[in-house]
Amino acid sequence: MERSVSVYQPQETVLPPNTSDEQLIAMWLHDKSPLTQDEYTRDIQQFREYVTVGLRMLTLPDLQSYADELALLDIKPATIARRLKSIKSLLSFAQKTGYIRFNVGAMVKVPKLKNTLAERIMSEEQVFTMLAKESNPRNHAILRLLYASGIRVSELCELCWKDVQPRGDTGQITVFGKGEKTRHVLLRRETYEELIALRDDAPPAAPIFRSRGGGRGKSGRKLDASQVFRIVEQAAIRAKIQTHSETVILDEKQVKRTRSRVSPHWLRHAHASHALDNGASIAVVKETLGHESIETTAGYTHVRPGTSSSQFLKI
Repeated sequence: MERSVSVYQPQETVLPPNTSDEQLIAMWLHDKSPLTQDEYTRDIQQFREYVTVGLRMLTLPDLQSYADELALLDIKPATIARRLKSIKSLLSFAQKTGYIRFNVGAMVKVPKLKNTLAERIMSEEQVFTMLAKESNPRNHAILRLLYASGIRVSELCELCWKDVQPRGDTGQITVFGKGEKTRHVLLRRETYEELIALRDDAPPAAPIFRSRGGGRGKSGRKLDASQVFRIVEQAAIRAKIQTHSETVILDEKQVKRTRSRVSPHWLRHAHASHALDNGASIAVVKETLGHESIETTAGYTHVRPGTSSSQFLKI
């Protein structure tokens, strides 16, 4: 049965007249990070290909049907949750701007996911092994700074020498991170000295971690996130942390190669967990990592409890 087509003109809107779905989506994406923009764009494109109607014509059954379809696909629950969150975010933006009157996305529940944080926290010994087996000075400094400061991979890639300042007998870095917030992270002396040793005669505006021209990077330019991911994964493989075999086609032949689940964010998780284990306060860790909420930081204490009732049993 064909739907009757009606054009809704909201009484109050901050949008220009005759705004299209495509224009609304572009405005929704405008202030988001490049990585988030890429993910959201893919999620919304896949959704629009499925429903085939404009945002103003969406109904609750449309979204429920799409959610049911996602559940039938061979994709991870986290991917399903992210796709639904993308749609809900767009529809919430559409309502706030007056593009739609009712937000049908508010009626769709995102499936709750198992908290797998504990699976992604490495031990101190594992981190030290990764560092011990990394012989490249630049890559060693990357691993050490990711762990020692807890910064995100995007924040590491954006660091320039002007962001590094001496502080007594050590130093600190200034990080412009998620949510367009600036924070300052004090470093241990050994980490600061290893970082400074990379500088040579680089000017203040030069990136700290530069590409050597391998992979997608161009020599002299800042490393991109994908290069840092490879550096961290290779270090984890050498340390034999969370490794598995993967079969790929290379020159028309099947080749097995070793991969690791470890990513730069695992070092951020390790920083938070180990700092709390060693006596840092939740408030200090929150400020260092730039968490929006202290509940996020407190989550690390929940996945690594200091005690439990099981310790009081006789078996």
